[in-house]
Amino acid sequence: MRFLIVGAGSIGGYFGARLMQAGADVTFLVREARAAQLRTTGLQVVSPLGDVTLAPKLVTADTLTASFDVIILSVKAYGLDGAIRDMAPAIGPDSMILPLLNGMRHVEVLTQAFGANALIGGLCKISTTLDEAGRVLQFGRMQEFVYGEMDGTASPRIQALDRIAAPAITGARLSDDIALEMWEKWTMLSSLGAITCLMRGTIGEVAATPHGRDFATALVAEVVATVSAAGRPPRPALVESVRTMMTQEGSPLTSSMYRDMMQGFAVEADQILGDLVARAKQAEVAVPLLSAAHTHLAVYQAKR
Repeated sequence: MRFLIVGAGSIGGYFGARLMQAGADVTFLVREARAAQLRTTGLQVVSPLGDVTLAPKLVTADTLTASFDVIILSVKAYGLDGAIRDMAPAIGPDSMILPLLNGMRHVEVLTQAFGANALIGGLCKISTTLDEAGRVLQFGRMQEFVYGEMDGTASPRIQALDRIAAPAITGARLSDDIALEMWEKWTMLSSLGAITCLMRGTIGEVAATPHGRDFATALVAEVVATVSAAGRPPRPALVESVRTMMTQEGSPLTSSMYRDMMQGFAVEADQILGDLVARAKQAEVAVPLLSAAHTHLAVYQAKR
C-alpha cells in the first residue's frame, strides 16, 4: 500500500514519519521550499514518544504523475482548493483519500471533486507544531489517528489500511462510525475556538471572569444545537465533556486558531466557525454568540 502525504507540516510530517518508521511506503507532496529544507535536514520529529530523523521521498506538484493507494490530506482547511489541484494526478480509480481537516465542509468539496467512493473519513487529535528549523515538535503523549468508511462498513480496503496504520501509529484505530466522530470533534473544536478567540484568552481566564462560565456554557449550547440539527447529534457524554472542558477554572487550554491569531497568522475561521453559522442559519438555529465569534475573526482576517 503506497501512501502520499499531502503536506509535510506538523500533522502530515508527524504521522507520515510514524508510518515510515514502521516500514510503510510513504511519499510527501510538498512545496519546493519545504522540499529543499527536507532534503537538507531530513524529516525530524521531536516527541515524548521517541525522536526520529528520516530521509523522506518527496514530490512537488509539477513532478507528481503516479497514483497512490492512500492519500492523507493534512493541509490547513483554507488550503483545500490548492491541495485538490496539486494532488489530482495521485487519485486513481481505487485510491482512498483520508482527510485530516477541521470542520465538515471538506467532505462535500472532496466528494464533488473526486467522487464519494474515493473519500474515507478521518480525524486526528494531537498537539504539534513546526519550529523555525522545520522540525516537528510534539507536545505531550496524547494522540489519536482515526479512520473509517463514511457509511460505517468494515470494507476490505479500510481493514487493509488498519492493518498497516494500527501497529505503526500510537492511538490509531478503525472507527465504525467515523462520521459521528467527525461531527463530535467539530463540536469540541468550534466551541474552543469561538470561546478563546472571541474573548482572547485561555479557557481558565474566561472562566475566572464574572460571567465567563455562563458565556461558555451558552456558546457550547449553540454549537450542540447546530450540530444536532445540521449533522449528527453528539453523544451526551461528549456534550458533558465539552461543557466541562470549556468552563474549567485555571485551565491553560487554548485553540490552535487562537494561537495562530495571536501570532498574526491566517486562521480557519470560515471552515471552523463560518460554515457552522451558515448551517445554523439554514436549520433556523439561533447562534448569536457563534456569529459574534465568526465576525470577530472575519474582521481580523480582513486586517491582515
